Amino acid sequence: MQLLDGKLAAQAIKEDLHQKTSTLLQQGKRAPHLAAILVGTDGASETYVASKVKTCAEIGFESTLKRFPSTITEEELLQEIDELNNNDAVDGILVQLPLPKHISDDKVINKINPAKDVDGFHPVSVGNMVSGTPTFIPATPYGILLLLKQYNVETSGKHAVVIGRSHIVGTPMSILLSRKSNPGNCTVTICHSATTNLKEICLQGDIIVAALGQPEFLTADMVKDGAVIIDVGITRVADASKKSGFALKGDVKFDEVSVKSSYITPVPGGVGPMTIAGLLMNTYNAYMNKQ
Repeated sequence: MQLLDGKLAAQAIKEDLHQKTSTLLQQGKRAPHLAAILVGTDGASETYVASKVKTCAEIGFESTLKRFPSTITEEELLQEIDELNNNDAVDGILVQLPLPKHISDDKVINKINPAKDVDGFHPVSVGNMVSGTPTFIPATPYGILLLLKQYNVETSGKHAVVIGRSHIVGTPMSILLSRKSNPGNCTVTICHSATTNLKEICLQGDIIVAALGQPEFLTADMVKDGAVIIDVGITRVADASKKSGFALKGDVKFDEVSVKSSYITPVPGGVGPMTIAGLLMNTYNAYMNKQ
């Protein structure tokens, strides 16, 4: 079993982006600029955004964090996005989800200029991804592809099983793994809550991407020997033995499944760091598209 170390792989990407940014500055150009919008005070969202802002600083990117109370109206938020759309010094825009219930995620996502859609959620980005046109790929699937490439994991001709069909991870992951590319060229089965023979399908998987948000769902009896396991899930689970009072669990029962796998991502330290790496790569590419 080899660990797919997302921290290590992400560090290599960050060092490369830092070098590229330094070169831009030496040439008298500005650095890539990511603008993040945070609405409300959700703890997880605060952590995610803070990590993105911190990483931008580490590699020399500019970043802007716009905070708004949960009482902001939908129209006011859309106006704020418009301002960022029209700001030529901003290359990438991300709106941290979830948003308050009175604000439509779809309206907000659709408002972002597709040329700055570094989260890869705009319908134009999704359509380009499906058709194979160069575009911004959602950060988590992009990070997974970068991780597989970093470790030279063979995907061509493999049967990939994706558990979960969200538009953030599962569905784009199934599309990307089936594309004629590297990583890619897989035969893909996507499973979800209505899949009746999930265990049998998982046992056929050379590659399994678990992205359903249920801690320790994937167990050893669902995995064949030598499978590649990508664990996207991360859930806080009460644990009295921890000082914090909780432990972070993935969608995979790591202790059991790691014994049978050829490659596996840890939680934390696997897909999470690569998601930020994917976002930064998208931001750099958005910058370069304007040059």
